[in-house]
Amino acid sequence: MGWKASDIPDQTGRVAIVTGGNGGLGLETSRQLAAHGAHVVIGARNLDKAATARKEIAASVPGASLEILTLDLGSLASIAEFAVSVRAAHPRIDLLFNNAGVMAVPEGKTADGFETQFGTNHLGHFALTMQLMPSLLEASAARVVSTTSLYRFTAGEYDLANPHMHGCYKPWVAYGMSKRADLQFVLELNRRLTGRTVTAFAADPGFSRTNLQVTSARALNGWQQRFWVIAAPFVAQRAASGALCQLRAGTDPAAVGGTLYAPRWFSFGAPVVRKVGSNIDRPAQLVALWELSERETGLSLEAALA
Repeated sequence: MGWKASDIPDQTGRVAIVTGGNGGLGLETSRQLAAHGAHVVIGARNLDKAATARKEIAASVPGASLEILTLDLGSLASIAEFAVSVRAAHPRIDLLFNNAGVMAVPEGKTADGFETQFGTNHLGHFALTMQLMPSLLEASAARVVSTTSLYRFTAGEYDLANPHMHGCYKPWVAYGMSKRADLQFVLELNRRLTGRTVTAFAADPGFSRTNLQVTSARALNGWQQRFWVIAAPFVAQRAASGALCQLRAGTDPAAVGGTLYAPRWFSFGAPVVRKVGSNIDRPAQLVALWELSERETGLSLEAALA
């Protein structure tokens, strides 16, 4: 049968942060964490949608311990405000799920001038992780779980000299670049945290039915967007199944830091450890991405560890 939600250990007393916990994979992750006793902090840009998600979880998980805070991963100022609020309320954080994201949207910029997808999916979560690190270090065995995607294989040349794709923007290539960066971030973060009480993991949900397909189609009405919206109901697995990859990464006692969890059958199935591949696990490139992320956000792990 493989690993399933019922295999999640008791999470009572643990504090979990889930970005984008108001829909799709994040909603299902939040639901299962709450069902197993964790206090879940949902970071969301759309508070109305988050309130609806809170009611939905509460209806299916009586007594669920939930909290909603504003978080816009496209704004370093919003990320900083969120981190200050979370750390004030929760000096110890056990789990951080870097789950939220945007997919194949028209070319645009975040509040800080970054390309929307790279800025939101990667740089936003890099900044959030650095600012929550002091509280993560207070836990005896904290975990950071970042969500990557099958589209990491469509990152093109993956030019870190032009991470915002100035003059050559392609929506799906940009999405792939951001998702490859999410995976590489985990590998380098885990390496730099060697000897600490925090470990990092990546999760690939395979092809899962979430609101990303519809949102992408509305934003950029291309043939790929329309195809995935039509195909998803027939060939994609439920969001609850896709979320198992990040849930296993975050809660399985046997999980080893620096690993990737993905569906057994590539795009669907129970979560298993998947090899990353030498084309992505490239030490020099991991360091280059890390240094780029520090420059763009003005944040560093060294400062967080001080």
